[in-house]
Amino acid sequence: MGALTGDDAAVWRLSADRALVVTADFITPVVDDARDWGRVAAANAVSDVYAMGGTPLLALNLVCWNTDELSNDLLGDVLLGGHDIANDCGFIIAGGHTVDDPEPKYGMAVIGEVHPDRMLTNAGLLPGQVLLLTKPLGIGVITTALKQGVVGDAPVETAVASMVQTNAVAARVAVAAGASGATDVTGFGLLGHAGRMAEESGVDLTIDVSRVPIIAGARDLAAEGIVPGGTGRNLSWVAQHLDIDPGVDQVDVTLLADAQTSGGLVFGIQPDRAADVMSELASSGHSAAVIGLVRPGTGRIAIVQD
Repeated sequence: MGALTGDDAAVWRLSADRALVVTADFITPVVDDARDWGRVAAANAVSDVYAMGGTPLLALNLVCWNTDELSNDLLGDVLLGGHDIANDCGFIIAGGHTVDDPEPKYGMAVIGEVHPDRMLTNAGLLPGQVLLLTKPLGIGVITTALKQGVVGDAPVETAVASMVQTNAVAARVAVAAGASGATDVTGFGLLGHAGRMAEESGVDLTIDVSRVPIIAGARDLAAEGIVPGGTGRNLSWVAQHLDIDPGVDQVDVTLLADAQTSGGLVFGIQPDRAADVMSELASSGHSAAVIGLVRPGTGRIAIVQD
């Protein structure tokens, strides 16, 4: 697979039953604790492998570090965070590369594998499926509020717990349930990523804002205008593809476009599989929800509130 559909990772077929999944991602700090940042960055990087239905095999650390102002001990904590995620997910960190940079950044290049017949893509949604989201939104709002010093401990703790939760279980459950189309929700927000899925799949989506899980406290912050710049850009980009019911609050639309770090998966499954999928995800600690429907169409998103 190439880059034409803007899918989550590159896939190189090796044989009839094996393909490599290759991706890379790194981020600036989004939380105060160095080890948590390392865990978030690693979970964010490996997420693209899971979004393709794959299993990570090995990774290389990618580090930009301000050696004049930041200690090696602090860097060690960041790398330990990445190692935590590698251990949880069962892949190896086989080295990496570090450069001097005024602004610290950390992430990984990750190689995984997937069976070509069980691969998830952003072009695989089918009319009649329900749309399922595996993590709550609001990460961008919470981390922006953290930078501004205007948020309490509880929302931050919830956001960190969400970001360090990998999409390993979600990917396995999606594949087992017969999902054909999936993506992870990261920098372009739910509307950006789901909108690209709708376009590439040749379908329309209906998203019910009342069913979309939001981190407690994020809506109040968004109502006060505390949102990352990327969220506004996401909304501007996708606005021409939206059909918004008059009763939907603009704050809720903004949250649907909120720029996420290490967000969940969004995928389509047949309605009769939804209850079992939700039960399995709940048992593994996911705040998942069925948020909408997939309909025949041309890439539009209807936003409603039932």
